[in-house]
Amino acid sequence: MREGSLEAPTRHPIEWKSDEFWDRGDLLSELERVYDICHGCRRCVSLCDAFPTLFDLVDESDTMEVDGVDKGDYFKVVDQCYLCDLCYMTKCPYVPPHEWEVDFPHLMLRAKAQRFKQEGASFRDTVMTSTDTVGKLLSIPVVDVTANAFNNNGLFRNALEGTLDIHRDAPLPVYHSKTLRKQFQNTPIEPKPVGETSGKVAFYATCYGNYNNPHLGEDFVSVFEHNGIHIELVPKEACCGMPKLELGDLAAVDALKEKNIPILAKLVDEGFDLIAPVPSCVLMYKQELPLMYPDDEDVRKVQRAFFDPFEYLFLRHREGELKTDFKAGLGDISYQVACHLRVQNIGIKTRDVLNLIPDTEVHAIERCSGHDGTYAVKKETRDKSLKIARPVVRQVDQKEPAHFASDCPMAAVHIANLAESVDKPEHPMSLLRQAYGL
Repeated sequence: MREGSLEAPTRHPIEWKSDEFWDRGDLLSELERVYDICHGCRRCVSLCDAFPTLFDLVDESDTMEVDGVDKGDYFKVVDQCYLCDLCYMTKCPYVPPHEWEVDFPHLMLRAKAQRFKQEGASFRDTVMTSTDTVGKLLSIPVVDVTANAFNNNGLFRNALEGTLDIHRDAPLPVYHSKTLRKQFQNTPIEPKPVGETSGKVAFYATCYGNYNNPHLGEDFVSVFEHNGIHIELVPKEACCGMPKLELGDLAAVDALKEKNIPILAKLVDEGFDLIAPVPSCVLMYKQELPLMYPDDEDVRKVQRAFFDPFEYLFLRHREGELKTDFKAGLGDISYQVACHLRVQNIGIKTRDVLNLIPDTEVHAIERCSGHDGTYAVKKETRDKSLKIARPVVRQVDQKEPAHFASDCPMAAVHIANLAESVDKPEHPMSLLRQAYGL
């Protein structure tokens, strides 16, 4: 086998508007080509269940090669990929610019898109990926209390599993009628540009931040304003589109892009930088949309202005503009590094900022939580998600930390629900606010 490329991975645009992208025969040929390369390498076997599924299909075939696998089984591999991108960014030696040009996640996306276009999606998957619509409905006063009560009721959860295949033991999001948008408050601050940052940020709340964890917005405002950064809410937003992307519903992604990009681009024109509390949403604007719309200048403009929040704070720290007037140490923190944060190639900036706090030690766990928004919730993949999460849970329980955190709130809830040593998860921004004594 040829040597892998030693150059930095590069990403080609997603040619989703071309006829070739939607050609079934061409897709199957490319799946066979890439599966054969993966079979000969097997470096990614320790990641998600897509690769063990593929290798089992090969090893149990008559030829013990990819040509012995029924093409009808190719989508069994696709079903296990949740587009975390770790294989591309951390494992595969054959990504571009290597001549074999393997892009496993975007090949899986192509397969998901073709299947969605031909078959649509189940009612369950449609609902679970319509985060904005569900959030609006379940955050209605009284409805939120009722929904939260039902989600913690054993009889209801058994019925939900029996009818919609939503696993009865999977934690479901909590909904709040007092959404972030209803209670957001900020103080005008004269922005101070520092390095790559303008000192003026627009906070893209995300569906989760608005409906499921509105208090997180208060933590962001407290920390950013304490550091002399003007922060205000994006005036209007829709879902970033990542859940629909993972479903393969590219038409829905396109519709959401048309709602969000003009608003965000206008903010950039007004001098704002952009941040969001969920790594998947940040990645959508920093990577996926630019690859889907490589010639859209507004998309590129938003991409350049979007920062992970701790990346933003660290850039300010590097120029001497992050306050270190901490009031309390935090002790040991077990910190799960979200996959969609790792693949942004910015380093572990959350850890680096939290490590500035005296009497604090951050133990970074660079392993997947296995959650992926819906994977850990579905009845058919719940057990596999637990297997993927097991190394993280084991490391957390071995440390018995004072705090457990992840930038991905859903991953944090998932791990905390499984770990014996954790009562509740915390967002790193909440911990930073606590250390400041705000």
